[in-house]
Amino acid sequence: MANRPLPAASSRVFSRSSFPEYQRVLAILRTETVGGALLLAATVAALVWANSPLADGYFALRDVKIGYAPWHLELSLGHWASDGLLAVFFFIAGLELKREFLAGELRRPAKAIVPVAAAVGGVALPALIYVLLNLGSGAETLKGWAIPTATDIAFALAVLAVINTHLPAALRTFLLTLAVVDDLIAIGIIAFFYSGGLEPLMLLAAAVPLALFAFLVNKPVQKRVRSWYLLLPLAAATWAMVHASGIHATVAGVLLAFAVPVRASGKEGEPAAGLAETFEHRLRPLSAGFAVPVFAFFSAGVALGGGEGLGAALRDPVAVGIVLALVVGKTAGVFCTTFLITKTTRARLDDGLAWIDVAGLATLAGVGFTVSLLIAELGFGTDSPHDDHAKVAILAGSLVAAVLAAVVLKARNRHYRRVAREEQADDDGDGVPDAFTRAQDARSANE
Repeated sequence: MANRPLPAASSRVFSRSSFPEYQRVLAILRTETVGGALLLAATVAALVWANSPLADGYFALRDVKIGYAPWHLELSLGHWASDGLLAVFFFIAGLELKREFLAGELRRPAKAIVPVAAAVGGVALPALIYVLLNLGSGAETLKGWAIPTATDIAFALAVLAVINTHLPAALRTFLLTLAVVDDLIAIGIIAFFYSGGLEPLMLLAAAVPLALFAFLVNKPVQKRVRSWYLLLPLAAATWAMVHASGIHATVAGVLLAFAVPVRASGKEGEPAAGLAETFEHRLRPLSAGFAVPVFAFFSAGVALGGGEGLGAALRDPVAVGIVLALVVGKTAGVFCTTFLITKTTRARLDDGLAWIDVAGLATLAGVGFTVSLLIAELGFGTDSPHDDHAKVAILAGSLVAAVLAAVVLKARNRHYRRVAREEQADDDGDGVPDAFTRAQDARSANE
């Protein structure tokens, strides 16, 4: 019997990206890894302070109100962190999302189908598990259905840094792309399911500074505006009006990001990178190094009440649903969807990878934190005991998922080291590792 030919390189999943794309992803992951360490430090600090004899000081600080009341902007520091600082986080997420779909890995349907489907599966199954476990617990508990749907890329990368795994380039790219699509779904969920008291006139008013912002950043290259003193007031006005409209203010960050052009025109005087990449490069350290850790500090501080209080929190159906959804739902959703898409399209994993690697990555996707904490606050309110229990469950579920992922990925670390050496070898000295050159040649041969 004649041997069946192997699938073309274009039908492989988790194949290597181009070398420039790989370098870009590495730069992003370095920043997010540092941000993840700061995020962990802020979380630990909040938990220690909130459960110390000085706990009253923590909650008093979180509830201090500042701002201008006539504009509905007299908010507590905790709300400024969730509504204001996280808008920067979602601005970066929007830039990354737009770039991925227009100029990155998601612009080609063949490459996009697996991470997009995996992200959808990784959102749908955790939500379903949570709802099934809370159907008999009342309408109030069902408000948390979206809490376990988000993956925290910074937290996940911090886990990779702690266990010192040399994850191959293709898996790192997949993890980042999965998180980007995950963020898009989370943005939609927040906008459509966790907004209330809609004020249409304020929403229409927000379109004015948003349109001016879009006009300035999309002008012909010679006249394109990059000055912060012009763009920042327009962005702030858009944010304030979206906040007043009843839609969660972080959505303003996404709308502003979608207005920023991704592609460079190629004309004389145009920088090599598009404006979206320029903004992302400048603002990602602010998001990862300040905005997200400060939000975590004000959001993660929960008074556990000792072992008895912790046990009571984890017995809450809300907490049970979140932990199982993060640990089981995320893993099964991402893995099974990836497996199904791969088998139904007759694709195969790229050379050097096995399904155990996908399982480890799927388990790592169960590390949910930043957006999960935000949705918990939006769903239950900061004064609800369910909110505190949800936050405990987010921490517990993310910790369990991180440990399980560490076990799986660490077991493959010797293999990952061999792949890493291959991805660094440049025998012809052209500045591009030979593995990426071969991958590019394979793609060119199949186009």
